[in-house]
Amino acid sequence: MDPEEAQLLADPRLKEAIRLFNAADWYACHDSFEALWHETAGPMRPVLQGLLQIAVGQLHHANGNQRGATVLTGEGLGRLRTAGAQALGLNLDVLRASGRSWLEALQAGEAAPELPAPALVPAPAEVDGAPR
Repeated sequence: MDPEEAQLLADPRLKEAIRLFNAADWYACHDSFEALWHETAGPMRPVLQGLLQIAVGQLHHANGNQRGATVLTGEGLGRLRTAGAQALGLNLDVLRASGRSWLEALQAGEAAPELPAPALVPAPAEVDGAPR
């Protein structure tokens, strides 16, 4: 595991940011991920930025700013594009799929997509390098 990722996984602020994301507390979630992002310079930086941009996309959506929601969701997905299937203990494939569904609905002009909000799902546990 990358040392930066291990350090972030041990940081209680990451757990709090994930909790806020899953509670749909988009503003506080953004602030939490942004604080970590500012302190990160390695390979986890774009992952953190992607997470916070998706959160801001949801914040824009909640505030009725469809253009902002579309732009930030797309930018967040772009940041996560090159990340692996999992990072920071999260299943990024699930997030990317949910984010793509949101982006497609927003691009189609759906002001209130009938979709669940994106969620951060734990990555599958591994035993000896293989998923359980």
